[in-house]
Amino acid sequence: MVMSYYCSLKRKKMKNPVENNHSDSVSEFILLGFPCSWEIQILLFSFFFAIYGLTLTGNLCIISAVLWDDHLHSPMYILLANFSFLEIWYVTSTVPNMLANLLSKTSTISFYGCFLQFYFFFSMGTTETFFLSAMAFDRYLAVCRPLHYPTVMTVQRCIRIGAGCWVSGFSCFLLPVYLISQLPFCGPNTIDHFLCDPGPLMKLSCVPAPATETICAIYNSVLIFSTFLFITSSYTLVIRAVLRVPSAEGRHKAFSTCGSHLAVVSLFYGSIMVMYVSPTAGNPTGIQKIVTLFYSVMTPFFNPLIYSLRNKEMKKALRKLPMCGKMTCCMHFDKLNFNSCVFWGA
Repeated sequence: MVMSYYCSLKRKKMKNPVENNHSDSVSEFILLGFPCSWEIQILLFSFFFAIYGLTLTGNLCIISAVLWDDHLHSPMYILLANFSFLEIWYVTSTVPNMLANLLSKTSTISFYGCFLQFYFFFSMGTTETFFLSAMAFDRYLAVCRPLHYPTVMTVQRCIRIGAGCWVSGFSCFLLPVYLISQLPFCGPNTIDHFLCDPGPLMKLSCVPAPATETICAIYNSVLIFSTFLFITSSYTLVIRAVLRVPSAEGRHKAFSTCGSHLAVVSLFYGSIMVMYVSPTAGNPTGIQKIVTLFYSVMTPFFNPLIYSLRNKEMKKALRKLPMCGKMTCCMHFDKLNFNSCVFWGA
């Protein structure tokens, strides 16, 4: 990723098909991506292809383990399986197209394809914030209300919470996508990014759209900060409860599990706050791409490691799977000795 930042941002200009001032005249956008030399693009392709494959493998192993092992049919693991399923489609919404563009001389995407990618990518990102909130709430109930936990967080209620996360996540971004799609695009049609991002898209509008920018910024701010405050509040209460635990070993274990989850939450929320609370803030293009790569590609890659593969029950279930047996990409993470990567529910 860092190498792509130092690549030249100049590329040979392509012919612009735009001739009039209505968005219907723009039949496609050009995703500039990483305009480097051919050798570096091949290197980037190999790197991101490997990351994508390992991300799919790790998350598929988690889903299979939860389905396969009856001991994991509990609310905590049901939420985790949903989260892993979400991560698979989250990276799939952008990475395959990015890989294809790295090998293509004409990195184009149709007008409607661009907005479909925009909708699905950000809808799944929104769904991720809801699942992180649900996970935090689950841990709050388990630690702070242990006697009520079995009756409050039943499997049926957990399934309803998961369904609510999916429906809410895919409903929230309909308005921003609609507003931006109605802007007039009259050229140029080159997006200096590897995906259809709202900031670069609004910059391509023929006329200033302060109302749309303000609505999107407020919309993003409310969504991001409300879920972030809910998560931090839940873990504040968890930490307060943990401090009352008489056992030093119990406190250390609880702090480790909470710390790993909060680390992922902080990295994910920190990057999206920089990018989308003020989508036209004028961040350098290279920094925008690196930050977007971090939360859209690297975070889903590390999540199986942080959330599951240091958990004894999950590792035991993974070893029983035919696809995650003796030599599997899932279990190779355990050899990396990431001592700080303790599962949030261990």
